[in-house]
Amino acid sequence: MSEKESIRLQKYLADCGLGSRRFCEKLISAGRVKVDGEIVTALGTKVVPGRQSVVCNGKPVAQEASVTLLLNKPPKVICTSDDPQGRTTVLDLLEDLPERVYTVGRLDFMSEGLIVVTNDGDLAHALMHPRYHVPKVYRVWIDTPLGYHQRPKMMRGIPNQGETLRVLDIDEGKHTKQGVEYTITLGEGRNRHIRRLMEHFNKKVFRLQRVAIGPIRLDDLKTGEWRRAKPAELKLLRIAIKEAKGLTK
Repeated sequence: MSEKESIRLQKYLADCGLGSRRFCEKLISAGRVKVDGEIVTALGTKVVPGRQSVVCNGKPVAQEASVTLLLNKPPKVICTSDDPQGRTTVLDLLEDLPERVYTVGRLDFMSEGLIVVTNDGDLAHALMHPRYHVPKVYRVWIDTPLGYHQRPKMMRGIPNQGETLRVLDIDEGKHTKQGVEYTITLGEGRNRHIRRLMEHFNKKVFRLQRVAIGPIRLDDLKTGEWRRAKPAELKLLRIAIKEAKGLTK
């Protein structure tokens, strides 16, 4: 086996569209992957694409042409490939797509807006890596305005459930028919990040929408619709990832 040609098994599985590298590591550890007919559970295993047989859950896997989609997730849709409760998933909105893809990161059940769906393991890994935080922009509508000192507190950081929740930026807000609307920029996004901040200040969230991931914007993409990312958009996104990596060094 050529060391230069070989790659880690979890990366290969991610490149084949089975999920994020972290998810693929779980598949390997669970004994659901075979290489050349033998079950492999060691995460350090390497394979040579195209020269070795790789099977997951009894089905051969192979690298597909790279595809990255931008989707406007509606509320009440979940960001998983399957749901035991039978709820609509993001992948259900992509029924006619021939490639096997997965979501990069998540929006919670009631949240909506921009989400990246891809089979590009390198892109997904970079976007989800805990050290590299590509800024993400959200719009949130709440019942009453934030107090004078609450916005600065959000930027400094608020302890919550063993974590520190902070925002990179938050505007002054404006009154709309849907509630008081704020635009919030996050660096590191934690589970239910904005909702937990609003709960901390006893604010009721009427609506939460992600409108941008780095340079990629939701713009006029309608709810439930998707499109393929343009090469220029992917180039800008990779530049943003590279810049985010540079800030962590």
